[in-house]
Order: sequence, then structure tokens, then C-alpha cells
Amino acid sequence: MTDLLEYKGYFGSVRFSDEDETFHGRIEFIRDLVTYEGRDAKGLKRAFREAVDDYLAMCEEEGRKPDTPLKGSFNVRIGPELHRKAMILARRRDTNLNNVVTEALKAYLEREDKRA
Repeated sequence: MTDLLEYKGYFGSVRFSDEDETFHGRIEFIRDLVTYEGRDAKGLKRAFREAVDDYLAMCEEEGRKPDTPLKGSFNVRIGPELHRKAMILARRRDTNLNNVVTEALKAYLEREDKRA
């Protein structure tokens, strides 16, 4: 079970409003706010795909590049002690901080995948 939809490289959230008895969501991981809703799961999926298509068409009409989700770059605040340890490790391995963080994140995610 997942609470994310995927279409054309975009991801959409899945939420349910008990009050309205509707499913709703938004395109995640972009700066623009794009929302959609549906009465059931099939309707929500259809609305999500339409929202992505409409968003891409709107950007084209406006002559601007649409936001790309999950570009591969993000800022992380880890605190001075962890930062110091990571930089020292990078220097000892004759590499850079990006490589140390990438290796650590890959190892962590691989362990999590094995747990799931």
C-alpha cells in the first residue's frame, strides 16, 4: 500500500477527508501548488493524471519550464559534530562530503529495503 501516485515522473499525495467523503491530494516535491480530488480511488488517480497534464500544458503556454521533482540536490542540517566527523572521513578517504553522504544514504536505504 502506498500514499503516493506516480505519473510522468511526478508524485502525488493521497489523502481522505472523512468530512467531505472525498479523496484529495497535491503534486509533491515541486514549488508550484497543484491539487486534485476525486470521489473514489479511480477518480483520484484520473484527477492526478489530469492535474499533471494540465500543469505541464500550463507551463508550456506560459513559456516556462515546469518544476522537476527530486532533482538530486538537497540541503541537510546535521549539526556541527556530525559535520566535523563526515568532513574528517572524507579527507581521510581523499573524497568529498557529497560522496560520503551519498554512500551513507545508500547504505542506510539498502538496510531499510531489506527490512521491508
